[in-house]
Amino acid sequence: MSGPEFVPLAGYTAYSDDEMRGRAADFYSEIGRRRTVRDFSDRVPLREVLDDCLRAAGSAPSGANMQPWHFAVVGDPAVKRRIRIAAEEKEREFYSGRAPQEWLDALEPLGTSAEKPFLETAPWLIGIFEESYGLLPDGRRVKHYYARESVGIATGVLITALHHAGLATLTHTPSPMGFLNEIMERPPNERAFLLLVAGYPAEDATVPDIGRKSLEEFSSFI
Repeated sequence: MSGPEFVPLAGYTAYSDDEMRGRAADFYSEIGRRRTVRDFSDRVPLREVLDDCLRAAGSAPSGANMQPWHFAVVGDPAVKRRIRIAAEEKEREFYSGRAPQEWLDALEPLGTSAEKPFLETAPWLIGIFEESYGLLPDGRRVKHYYARESVGIATGVLITALHHAGLATLTHTPSPMGFLNEIMERPPNERAFLLLVAGYPAEDATVPDIGRKSLEEFSSFI
């Protein structure tokens, strides 16, 4: 058996210390403006913007390079309506008894409820699916390693790319999410990871008055 093949690293750019500091500061300033939005405009962004953001997500690292993700984009109003109805049914069950009081108390400052109008208003709903295994052309299964971690990284890249392009997002995780497989016609080897709502924020959009932890609170250097 021959060993793995390697090619020269291409695309890496070396920066001076000052350039690196500037780029890091600029990126922090850019991403620091990101907020989760629940008030969306129905204005539809250019498809090319979404395509490049998805390509960016597809460049994420993954366990054994299995790339165990699928991004199902919904723009059809009728399908979005079906998703909203199903999601709100799960959310009403959650808020009316399935969620422990401690969880509800944690959500209270965010002003969330079982009503999810953004699922119809926003131009795009992106169902992000985790492939637990792949399928070869002859039907044999190929195990995927660290699939959930890999999909989480790719999702973070997608959220960042959409923000960088000038769009707003919302991560939505109705539980359970099996209905997304049915509505989005995804196969049994895929499991819904989350539903990403994407588009322009509404002109009158508001966000909760909350803060973020300081660097000292969430990091340590040993």
